[in-house]
Amino acid sequence: MTEVKSMAENKKRAKRSVFHRERKASAPQPIEAVARGMYLRISPYKVRSILNTIRGKDVSEALQILEFANKKSARLVQKILNSAVANAQNNFKLDVDSLYVSRCMADDAPRLKRLNPMARGRASMMFKRLSHITVVVRDKSKEETLKTTAKPTESQEIQPSNESEVQ
Repeated sequence: MTEVKSMAENKKRAKRSVFHRERKASAPQPIEAVARGMYLRISPYKVRSILNTIRGKDVSEALQILEFANKKSARLVQKILNSAVANAQNNFKLDVDSLYVSRCMADDAPRLKRLNPMARGRASMMFKRLSHITVVVRDKSKEETLKTTAKPTESQEIQPSNESEVQ
């Protein structure tokens, strides 16, 4: 009986938590952080003009643009951008000075449908639009190191050694 127990103990695998910790340590470091504002009470059309101005800019420059933009959408995007920067700093240990806005988008959310009274007892639908705003920030320094360490792609075609392989 003791022999069976000792054999079972020898065959035991590492704990699941240890396995995941090792896998997490060997995983590539993330270079981007995401923040989303969901169900915001503003039309996506109005937000996209602000998002187009900050797309591709450094975080500090984007925050300055949002600070001085005289629009409601700028305040909302500013909060989301600050959240994305905080996510990058706290969750992924990215350097705030090397972050830039890589992607930002405003998507349509479910609309609030309201009735607008019309003449002769009729009613028409009025849609109050909502939006989902997503801001993604990336780390320039880690992105450059990733590009330099990446293997070249196999875009070169293999040349046949003789004419019989060509036909």
